[in-house]
Amino acid sequence: MPLSQPVPATNRLIAALPHKNRLRFLAGCTPIQLAFAEILAEPGERMRHVYFPTDSFISLVTSLDNRGGIEVGLVGDEGMLGTSLVLGMDVSPLRAVVRGKGLALRMSTAAFRRELKASPPLQRQLKRYLYVMMTQLAQTALCAHFHRVEARLARCLLMTQDRAHSNTFHATHEFLAQMLGVRRVGITKAATSLQKRKLICYNRGTITILDRKGLEAASCGCYAIDNASYQESME
Repeated sequence: MPLSQPVPATNRLIAALPHKNRLRFLAGCTPIQLAFAEILAEPGERMRHVYFPTDSFISLVTSLDNRGGIEVGLVGDEGMLGTSLVLGMDVSPLRAVVRGKGLALRMSTAAFRRELKASPPLQRQLKRYLYVMMTQLAQTALCAHFHRVEARLARCLLMTQDRAHSNTFHATHEFLAQMLGVRRVGITKAATSLQKRKLICYNRGTITILDRKGLEAASCGCYAIDNASYQESME
């Protein structure tokens, strides 16, 4: 849903561009409101737009034979949806689902290609971000194979909090089970354990982080690796 009034550029990829490049890029963007569970891309389909979340966040999901999906990436105000265009491909490799409603900046793929071609600073910034995404995808694959559900859930909640910029956010057990590729009973058991340890509070689909440091300790090392990769590559 496009907005009638412009919103400030709080997406960190755009904010990092030199002033002249940033203003030109923003002129080609449309501020929109993303709705929870909205589908922005499907595997194998051509992408008509790229998205730069400002206070929303998007889940990147891969699936097998319609058996549900597993989250392999999360995009918030640190990134963008549509990195395949940086590689010259306009087909989405993953399903993109809005996990946190809110604002985003949208640009048509045609306009984005023109900006990418005309702006070396944008190229450099997005190539660094693409490296971060590749690292995150690889780390998520390792995490899903080797780590317990409770540690994976803690990592997921920390990543969500980082992008929601709030201690409280919406996430049902069913949705978390789909994102982590596990049975709902596994999420319920893991969330109950975290709640008993007073790390989180869960009530009717709303999760509140009570003890950030404790949740980091409960998470696997993949969360720290993700953060280190971003800081080394982007900052």
